[in-house]
Amino acid sequence: MNENVKVAIIGSTGYGGVELIRLLASHPRAAVTSVISSSSAGAPIAEGFPHLSEIRTDVLDDVDPALIMSKADLVFLATPAGVAAKLVPSLLEAGLKVIDISGDFRLKSRDSYETWYKKEAAEQQYIDQAEYGLAEVYGDRVKGKDFISNPGCYPTATLLGLVPAIKAGYIDPATIIIDAKSGVSGAGRGASLGTHYSELNENFKAYKVNKHQHIPEIEQVLSDAAGCPVITTFTTHLVPMTRGIMSTMYATIQGGRSLEDFISLYRHYYEGRRFVRIRNAGIWPATKEVWGSNYCDIGFAVDERTGRVTIVSVIDNLVKGAAGQAIQNLNLMMGWDESLGLQFVPAYP
Repeated sequence: MNENVKVAIIGSTGYGGVELIRLLASHPRAAVTSVISSSSAGAPIAEGFPHLSEIRTDVLDDVDPALIMSKADLVFLATPAGVAAKLVPSLLEAGLKVIDISGDFRLKSRDSYETWYKKEAAEQQYIDQAEYGLAEVYGDRVKGKDFISNPGCYPTATLLGLVPAIKAGYIDPATIIIDAKSGVSGAGRGASLGTHYSELNENFKAYKVNKHQHIPEIEQVLSDAAGCPVITTFTTHLVPMTRGIMSTMYATIQGGRSLEDFISLYRHYYEGRRFVRIRNAGIWPATKEVWGSNYCDIGFAVDERTGRVTIVSVIDNLVKGAAGQAIQNLNLMMGWDESLGLQFVPAYP
């Protein structure tokens, strides 16, 4: 498929939706023709986001499948959990392509979704129809599909750091411990006590310990990679910074693999996938080094004393963890070069 595409964004007033608008403004083959928000319909988008005033002067539309169909070919949903489950059926039935950035279609089990998200799950037929768009792992499955479920931010950083080692048998899946940290934009734009400046500044805290909704998503993909059920310990922390995720993973090494073995394995696995960068020995990635970009940087340390490997994976949660990967999936879906519209260098410092 080589045609250009008209795009609508539902949830345009959240951080993920605003990031989609920013990134798509420089995409050569995708044009945003409708920005949609049920909470701010009728208001100019630049009123809430003045930084967009040069690229978007239009008024926010309400959610109306017929109106969307008249304006767009494809819809991104950057909505809170539980919203996309209700909207997607009518969008697909209207003949629109859909890329969902919420978590409503990532889990293949309705019971699992309802247990972890505490919301009513989507109908099973639509869950089954959604292709999980972890681009570097499942990119071939995404091509030509009409409905993509974009991975979560924590799962993206974590899975890109673990899948090659699990598939190759370099680590024991039963020993995996994941220590993940995120900037505050991952909590969304809505105000809460947990993201209040005086609560967050000069503070560092764990949250949702053993209860984070991304746990079953991570385990679902790791189980697929291992060919058997995988259960992990996954702990999330909030860091007083705006953007970025660092996922630090620990596991017992199998087969006496060296540091050089891990580096070689990952470079081979991600060969030709330009958005995953593998560090040289002794150099570990930092969140600033991927800020504002679609890169995932991965580094390793092998401890011969304990027989364990430490894998450090970093992304920008709003780009590779949300809007950037969604555009990468758009490119794959449409048969374009997956880096189209995403070819920019991280901002530093």
